[in-house]
Amino acid sequence: MEIQARNEVVLVGRLAAQAEDRELPSGDVITSWRLVVDRPPLKGRLLDGRRPPTIDTVDCVAWTGAVQRTAAGWRTGDVLSIEGALRRRFWRGPVGASSRYEVEVSKAKRLAKAA
Repeated sequence: MEIQARNEVVLVGRLAAQAEDRELPSGDVITSWRLVVDRPPLKGRLLDGRRPPTIDTVDCVAWTGAVQRTAAGWRTGDVLSIEGALRRRFWRGPVGASSRYEVEVSKAKRLAKAA
């Protein structure tokens, strides 16, 4: 049996702050934002006595004009549905090499406006 690799991400969450455009050294423009996704509630506490996290904050980026135009209409707190792929981005900064995971978004839509 042949196993086919998959890299698919589907998230529903709240927009943490207005999406921002950023020009890369290559001249390409990307749009980025953070999505706040609630975690299912867990009972109890962690081994060290702390409460478990209740949310995840996920960095998202759009390279395509269609998704970038859609993101321009969003407002902080809007509930969004996004689809894409998980990517690991590398760069060199003042303290050396760094990396971060982000979702490269291929489809996005607003499900509800902020209250």
